[in-house]
Amino acid sequence: MPVMDFLEDTPEGEVLDSPVKPGTVRIILADSQAIYRVGIRKVFALEDDLRVVAQADSLENLRSAIERYPTDIVLLEGGLLAGTANVIPELIRLAPDVKLIVQAVSADENYTVELYRRGVRGIVSRSISPDLLVRCVRRIAAGETWIDNQSVNWVIEAYRAQAAALVNPRSQPRLSPKEMAIITCITQGKRNKEIAFQLGTTEQVIKNYLRKIYDKLGVSDRLELALYCLHNKIIQSDVDEEAVAHKVVGS
Repeated sequence: MPVMDFLEDTPEGEVLDSPVKPGTVRIILADSQAIYRVGIRKVFALEDDLRVVAQADSLENLRSAIERYPTDIVLLEGGLLAGTANVIPELIRLAPDVKLIVQAVSADENYTVELYRRGVRGIVSRSISPDLLVRCVRRIAAGETWIDNQSVNWVIEAYRAQAAALVNPRSQPRLSPKEMAIITCITQGKRNKEIAFQLGTTEQVIKNYLRKIYDKLGVSDRLELALYCLHNKIIQSDVDEEAVAHKVVGS
């Protein structure tokens, strides 16, 4: 099925291929229910900085949409992931800069931890309010992770269990003084803009450094970075993992 075939609920007269203003967050909606896509699209249409560039009703169509439409965020129905554990890394390989938000019907510890481990940047309820969904999309587009308190605790416990089970811990990579300074700022709950101001540089430079740090340490986001560095004593902190995790998420 061609990509454009599943955009049947696009308002007449609106062209998805039209230019997108600089700074606009580009979104792909992936949901099996057309009525849900229509509702979410109307929510985003009220915001000047959010733009739905494509819609998909299946994983196959989502892959096609990601390849055709440059995007920042994919808002993905959790039901589409059933029985497809490897699809998240696959989507990220197709578009390394895309950030995935999964809408789940209910919270489950193993499912939640696995989604975050595989690279999902946020998990929200299907019944999330429009205002909160807009806030979630903006924060994740800015490079943050969206995670509630219960999920933070699940991720921390899963990370502790995983670290305890390692017979041969990963060798410690060498980190530059600037990388160490950025990591310290992350564990203090500072945003990229605040870190850039403190270090006298730009947000883009901080983002570039974070990508290199993630690759060096084998982590996928700010939360995992903070937990890894605390557990492996790469940095010293007077507060425990849970307190640091809540600072990172709260940022």
